[in-house]
Amino acid sequence: MSTSSAFNDEKGGSSSAGEPEYGHDPASGGIFSSDYKRHDDLKEMLDSNKDSLKLEAMKRIVAMIARGKNASDLFPAVVKNVACKNIEVKKLVYVYLVRYAEEQQDLALLSISTFQRGLKDPNQLIRASALRVLSSIRVTIIVPIMMLAIKEAASDMSPYVRKTAAHAIPKLYSLDPEQKDQLIEVIEKLLADKTTLVAGSVVMAFEEVCPERIDLIHKNYRKLCNLLIDVEEWGQVVIINMLTRYARTQFLNPNINESLLEEGGEKAFYGSDDDDDDDDDDEEKKAEAAALAKRKPYVMDPDHRLLLRNTKPLLQSRNAAVVMAVAQLYFHLAPKAEVGVIAKALVRLMRSHSEVQFVVLQNVATMTIKRRGMFEPYLKSFYIRSTDPTQIKILKLEVLTNLANETNISTILREFQTYIKSMDKDFVAATIQAIGRCATNIGEVRDTCLNGLVQLLSNRDELVVAESVVVIKKLLQMQPEQHSDIIKHMAKLTDNIQVPMARASILWLIGEYCEHVPKIAPDVLRKMAKTFTNEEDIVKLQIINLAAKLYLTNSKQTKLLTQYVLNLAKYDQNYDIRDRARFIRQLIVPTDKSGALSKYAKKLFLALKPAPVLESPFKDRDHFQLGSLSHLLNAKAGGYQELPDWPESAPDPSVRNVEVKDSVPEWTKCTSRKERKEKKVEKPFYSDSEGESGPTESADSESDSGSGSESGSEESGSGSESEESEEESESEEEEEEEDDEEEERAKKKKKVDKSKPKKPESAESDQSSGEEQKRVRKGGKERRSGSESESEEESESESSESESESEEESDSDADIKKKKKPHSLAHLPTTLQQEEVVDNSLGQIGLSGDWKETAASKPPPKQTKKESKKESKEMSLLDLDDFEPTPSPQVTPVNSFLSNSLVTDLEGLSLTDTVLAPTTIAPSSSVRMYELLHRITGEGLAVEYCFSRQPFSPDPHMVAVQIQFTNNTTSEAKSLHIEEPKLQSGMRIKEFPEIEVLPAGESVNVVMGIDFCDSTQAANFQLCTHIRKFFVSIQPPVGELMTPAFLTENEFKKEQGQLMGMNEISEKLTLGEKCLSEHAIVERVTSTANLSRVPCGSDKESRFAGKTVSSGSLVLVTVTRKEGAGALLTVNCEKMVIGTMLVKDILQALTQ
Repeated sequence: MSTSSAFNDEKGGSSSAGEPEYGHDPASGGIFSSDYKRHDDLKEMLDSNKDSLKLEAMKRIVAMIARGKNASDLFPAVVKNVACKNIEVKKLVYVYLVRYAEEQQDLALLSISTFQRGLKDPNQLIRASALRVLSSIRVTIIVPIMMLAIKEAASDMSPYVRKTAAHAIPKLYSLDPEQKDQLIEVIEKLLADKTTLVAGSVVMAFEEVCPERIDLIHKNYRKLCNLLIDVEEWGQVVIINMLTRYARTQFLNPNINESLLEEGGEKAFYGSDDDDDDDDDDEEKKAEAAALAKRKPYVMDPDHRLLLRNTKPLLQSRNAAVVMAVAQLYFHLAPKAEVGVIAKALVRLMRSHSEVQFVVLQNVATMTIKRRGMFEPYLKSFYIRSTDPTQIKILKLEVLTNLANETNISTILREFQTYIKSMDKDFVAATIQAIGRCATNIGEVRDTCLNGLVQLLSNRDELVVAESVVVIKKLLQMQPEQHSDIIKHMAKLTDNIQVPMARASILWLIGEYCEHVPKIAPDVLRKMAKTFTNEEDIVKLQIINLAAKLYLTNSKQTKLLTQYVLNLAKYDQNYDIRDRARFIRQLIVPTDKSGALSKYAKKLFLALKPAPVLESPFKDRDHFQLGSLSHLLNAKAGGYQELPDWPESAPDPSVRNVEVKDSVPEWTKCTSRKERKEKKVEKPFYSDSEGESGPTESADSESDSGSGSESGSEESGSGSESEESEEESESEEEEEEEDDEEEERAKKKKKVDKSKPKKPESAESDQSSGEEQKRVRKGGKERRSGSESESEEESESESSESESESEEESDSDADIKKKKKPHSLAHLPTTLQQEEVVDNSLGQIGLSGDWKETAASKPPPKQTKKESKKESKEMSLLDLDDFEPTPSPQVTPVNSFLSNSLVTDLEGLSLTDTVLAPTTIAPSSSVRMYELLHRITGEGLAVEYCFSRQPFSPDPHMVAVQIQFTNNTTSEAKSLHIEEPKLQSGMRIKEFPEIEVLPAGESVNVVMGIDFCDSTQAANFQLCTHIRKFFVSIQPPVGELMTPAFLTENEFKKEQGQLMGMNEISEKLTLGEKCLSEHAIVERVTSTANLSRVPCGSDKESRFAGKTVSSGSLVLVTVTRKEGAGALLTVNCEKMVIGTMLVKDILQALTQ
């Protein structure tokens, strides 16, 4: 048969009659077709003289391999074509040989001379393919040939061939580990390569062959950081993981000081319930403070900063593995203030395939245990969809449970309520366990969760009931005395529930707390004795335990029953049960032979048992590197490299310094130095040394300071540290590089000088905020009169004076100045715009002319840079046309020239254009004062505070707190202000303006705003005078976290209907003697909580409504009077914690 006919047959349809019909494609023949014939055709095509036929044959063979068909019997025919002149054929032959060289080693060895010739081929693809085939022949005889080929390829002109050499290194190492030393030399050579193509592959070879040789990385560290952005994606993953381990050995822990502070803070937080250990805590705190004082202030190594800065853009990579690698790098290496950037990127990955979601959620679950605040803003991204696979649902549940805290628990529990209705039984069981964990972690919702779980006991689905029983058992162990009703209810379930674990849990509960249910327990034992022989082993063991406990506490009723159960157990098939019965009989039924232990039987069986701690399964997983297979499996996988601990003292950073050569890197196309300079300024990622990355950093810090994020000040602080440290490292560079940098800096300075001629040198963030203020002023100028513009010039000149003064002082003084905001007693808000607003609004109100003059004539006090920066941050784009909102118009309460009646009139006024809402303010006499600082503790300075229930106009989401300072000493108190607020996550403080002087014997009132984030946790801060600092804390009653909401009767009913189920809490109560009238009830409720009255048709019912200040969640209260002094209190609230606490407070007020 000729070649062409064979070819046509191969292409065409059926053969002669009687033979099976083949498929058209050689790779998709029938199962029973005779393959030999088709392969003969291919062999003939490969033997032909025409390159086109050879190429067609090779394409088909490679297609067969791609589809998983076996083409090994064609090996001899293919190998012959390795010397073919046609490059296309040659490439495909090499693809085939890479696949089968290992299987057909003898035949491959015959053509080894051809491969060696291929290594000298002018075409780089052929050279690379030849090396790839050579390294795939796994025969120890040719190790020296392979070694030689790799060494030659490592010096090849083509980066593609060098990349292939890097890939061949691990293959040779696995074949002959004795070649390690020679291979390390090759790795060292390739690590110095400056092309992005080689970088990823050589780091992979480094990780496989010699991961312990960190010294090879030192000189290449900065180059790898700078090349990272351009390496291919899988190379990026490998390099990032390697650099994470490298950084853990070379740099100091950036959070070392914070971790000490945190430990102190946590102890204080958790220890707040125990008053006994106060002295020990104080001593521990002092010791910790001393340890902190000894520590040097942490300054980040510029190389550490370089790594963090160059990996950050990769969070936007399209490859999930790269994003995950950068996330784990930030989690393990970054300062706490900067780790938050990874949260958004990880949440984005959760829109990928379920496999990616699974890995991401595993890592997020681990991160949420250590850094919960990071993912709190993205809570809704972890809500479960009905289409999610079960394992992803369970991981999302884990994350939601870890993120639960007092502020968001109500929304999370509402989610859990809907999850319980799911058809996925495993998921429902996991949800019930999650509710249990939330209840143990957050005490305020424990009762609500218990009630919810008890309702589930009447569910039709047995698995739901069983899981609920197991969780309730764990919760009841925390406070069994209050819940004997639930234990009785569960005792009734023994007839219906068949799941062994649930039955065992019920029996354990009844046995453990048999004294709380003395009548029911013996009856349960009687029923269980009947069915003893048919029960599962776990249930039998609990029946024996129950019998023993009842025998010890109520032997009259249960003596015979216990003996009967023990006799049944004595002959049970399971030896565990037989042994337990024997042991218990000897222990509880005293005989002559029984030992000393039987005296203590009661103590042994009925000892107080600690409540179980429900912990996350991800609690200790972070000792594995995140994103690794070991972390996923929670077990050490083969080839896993441990993440090293941070060093105590930083190793020498000079090992990473490299001598800069004049030669142009291969990957830049610029020729002259000028062009290189321009390129560096434009594209800082491509710079070769760490000093050249200055421009990026300045750009970063400018953009950071410009953004209005709350953490801006922290970030700009760390940015300035890194800039200083980079300048230090630059001084170690060669002179030429320094000259370049100086020229660039000079250019930058010129630009700044042009834009702001009078401004002295300051941080770039200050410049940007100053520019923003200028823009605002320009926007407002058109509407101002001439006198206003004059006063503006005065304020500008004064602010520049204050800047020059602060520069003359020492750095530390400057820092203190920045923190303080000077404010004299009689002064009104300082900035010009604020004066105008006060002026206009006072004019509208129509006060006396004297008051207006005093307000206007006072010159504005000096502004510090810090203050102007803060104000510019608060401004949003929408405010540019209007005046800036006034920070604290209610600072006026006590001024020397205001009468008290005027104070109460002005207190609630928000001096802006908004319409005043109808107020429900209690008279000032009834506002309760709390002590903030006792005059003895405060060395003569007494401070009290009250919740004025006025809207806090600078920020409506803050609670207004009125503070009264009284100076009981004979000398002046100066510079009263707030410093170092230590707040729980989400809380904020708006400080009152600094009081410059408080004369002896006088008092002054100021107002500050606190966003408690809808929780009753205390806001801690330092109250400072010019000589002393006092630690104080303000803790709000739950009723002060609200503001009145004005609803009609229909609106009230509609909203109440939407807040049912777990969001409704009802309590019966007996009204106190003084609370029997409607007027008294209204007075008590409104004094307890800042709520407004809602009209009601019934005279037996009083309704009140409000919203939480921070989140605006509705709070509805209904008091329904019954016959006599009985009443029913109902609270409906989205936030269950607030609802529970409010019920307790109102109950207390109404029952007194």
